[in-house]
Amino acid sequence: MVIALLAIWIIFSATTHGSFLTPRNLSNLFRQMAITGILATGMIFVIIAGQIDLSVGSMMGLLGGIAAILNVWYNVSGIISILITLVIGLLFGLWNGYWVAYRRVPAFIVTLAGQLIFRGILIGISRGLTIAPLSPDFRFLGQAYFTTVSGYILGAIAVIALIFNMINNRKAKMKHNLDMPPLMIDVLKLLGFSVIVFVFILVLNMYEGVPVPVFILVVLALIFTYVLNKTVFGRRVYAIGGNVEAAILSGIDAKRITLIIFAINGLMAATSGVLLTSRLNAASVAAGQNAELDAIAACVIGGASLMGGIGTVSGAIIGALVMASIDNGMSMLNAAPFWQYVVKGLILLIAVWIDMEAKNKE
Repeated sequence: MVIALLAIWIIFSATTHGSFLTPRNLSNLFRQMAITGILATGMIFVIIAGQIDLSVGSMMGLLGGIAAILNVWYNVSGIISILITLVIGLLFGLWNGYWVAYRRVPAFIVTLAGQLIFRGILIGISRGLTIAPLSPDFRFLGQAYFTTVSGYILGAIAVIALIFNMINNRKAKMKHNLDMPPLMIDVLKLLGFSVIVFVFILVLNMYEGVPVPVFILVVLALIFTYVLNKTVFGRRVYAIGGNVEAAILSGIDAKRITLIIFAINGLMAATSGVLLTSRLNAASVAAGQNAELDAIAACVIGGASLMGGIGTVSGAIIGALVMASIDNGMSMLNAAPFWQYVVKGLILLIAVWIDMEAKNKE
């Protein structure tokens, strides 16, 4: 997918005469991608567990609307509005998870119903109005940038974290007498990642700096990558998606795990809704439309299997970047909006087909 992403960037750079890869456009691209990336971070848990959530787009729109209503109509401070919205998002996720896990209603039906319910509530509570403008402390989250120096400090922290992670992984493998690559291979990988990190920050600093939404995405991606790969909970999510009957027989509480993953998804939908509202400085009844399709497509394009048991947070984020790059590039080419839907639909279809072909060969 990284190679495919680079190919997309090269094609759009050539067709836009280099405008696509300018620091300004890349900064806007990553800011736009952050919202879909966060949504896909929650969705990947659901898909790995063998479930689906069609309600996150409407949920994101509703939660962004709730945050804006609290901030604009009721003069609640931006921070308090955001915290309340995150709690409500968690509750919405628990609502979906309860019906799926404990009432045994198929996730497709529960979340399809949720898609209609949440959109209807948004239209009702907003009275069909666009809610704006937001307070400065609310707008900060979606529109602010880190300073140049702060960006390089963040990059240095990231490299230090990579070094400690490499050392700990090698120690763990030595402790358990596991095979590990030569030290030089790990050092070269570390150098490669370090170069990518600093080039990324350098390009963003050439415009305004690292956008706050991108920073939030990176932090959430690291947290949930750790949860999936390094915790018992993460192993159980993969086990449920791989074979739920075997997971239950091995003592895993599949109902509780399912409830938790939908709660995580609701929390990520709330975060995305807050960032979208903050970036646009407004909330509207149209916010979040089709966002669930972008999130699902991002996960599948990034290597997740709709059959469950397979997927990574990093893959979902790369998939989100592919989707955002297509939207951004085609917009720069002034392509008709319908072409964006056609192209993204074809990419999703091909990604699922490749996944099914790979499974059939196994």
